Amino acid sequence: MKILISADMEGATGVTWPADVLPGTPQWERCRPMFTSDVRAAALGFFDGGADAVLVNEAHWTMRNLLLEQLDERVEMLTGRHKSLSMVEGVQYGDVDGVAFVGYHTGAGSEGVLAHTYLANSITGVWLNGERASEGLLNAQVVAEYGVPVILVTGDDLTCDDALGYAPEARKVAVKDHVSRYAAVCRTPTRTAADIRAAAKEATALAVRYEPVRGGPFTVELEFDAEHLAAAATVVPGVAPTGERRVAYTGTTMYETIRTFKAVTTIVSAAVEEQYG
Repeated sequence: MKILISADMEGATGVTWPADVLPGTPQWERCRPMFTSDVRAAALGFFDGGADAVLVNEAHWTMRNLLLEQLDERVEMLTGRHKSLSMVEGVQYGDVDGVAFVGYHTGAGSEGVLAHTYLANSITGVWLNGERASEGLLNAQVVAEYGVPVILVTGDDLTCDDALGYAPEARKVAVKDHVSRYAAVCRTPTRTAADIRAAAKEATALAVRYEPVRGGPFTVELEFDAEHLAAAATVVPGVAPTGERRVAYTGTTMYETIRTFKAVTTIVSAAVEEQYG
């Protein structure tokens, strides 16, 4: 049995504001061990539950944040950027039985600690077939296309609530309770590690592959905080304006859809000016 851990950082233990997750800052250095502790605990729980292999895919920012030397020796880690499926890279090869979303967060325009969707700012909302979408929802749709269930979600309490919509059977662990976008009531790493490990052990029983879900077409609509960003997004073929600050596109598969989404966010991030957005 092989488990893929998609590891994001905004939903990690102790993380509450931008400096905690921006590579190179002192606060990021301080939070890296807590992020690693969450991932290590999940991996250990999966091994406790009978998993034979755990692959960790770094999914935050530069995708070079976790401390490999602090992980269990049985773990393998995929680190670095530019991957076909980005946050859930590794699910497409047919050998993954379950996926865990560790350190996840709510989506752009929603309440939640460091809530966003792919871009820290600029995007104010994302909808998938009319439903407001977080990264969790988008990635859950991707892995469903490969017949792989989401079995564990960790993050703040609102992230766990969000996961009820896209992975109702998955085990959820809230490592902190939302107060505002930049504030939370946090549990200690010792406590969250124990909670995550126990939940991961239980979640291993849910790692049962199923027939791939072909649920397309998928229409994605994005709203930006500035009109010029919407205009920039239309450089991507198939992306068309739907309003003053909105664009939309349709993909026939979620593989195609998420790759177009990544192209749009890459183009838009390059169009953001430092002071005026």
